[in-house]
Amino acid sequence: MSAPSLSERNMTQLSKLLQGLDKHIPQEEARQLSQDIFYKTQQLTKEFELTSPPQYHNFLVNVGLREKGLCYHWSDALYLYLSQKKYASFEFHLMGANIGEYLYEHNVLVVVAKGGRVEDGIIIDPWRDSGEVYFSKVSEDTKYKWKHRANRGCLR
Repeated sequence: MSAPSLSERNMTQLSKLLQGLDKHIPQEEARQLSQDIFYKTQQLTKEFELTSPPQYHNFLVNVGLREKGLCYHWSDALYLYLSQKKYASFEFHLMGANIGEYLYEHNVLVVVAKGGRVEDGIIIDPWRDSGEVYFSKVSEDTKYKWKHRANRGCLR
């Protein structure tokens, strides 16, 4: 038997974190959501023709050498994809930091238990680590001061 890969361990970690949002969340649903997040991120990494670091990729988008890959492209695409899945135990929201500051604005997807508060949710951020899924509780991500973007909507 071989050791689990880093992505398998991360998927398992995320699944446990998702299940911990509410005691009524089924383990299988949390596992499926975690898999869907990692699957869609992998798909978007190819679609966006991702380069690293993320700031360099932003430069390529801003000068027209890449079509997509800014942080809000990631959060919107994940939001739209996961919202279509109709999870019974989860809701998806958008959050932003430094909103309106051209070089410093950052956007993420947040997963919450159905009816839960975004402040208690889990940040999903594939932009931050160039296509690797960063995730943490909102309260534990001290790099940014997050604000709920309830009225922003997503671009297709």
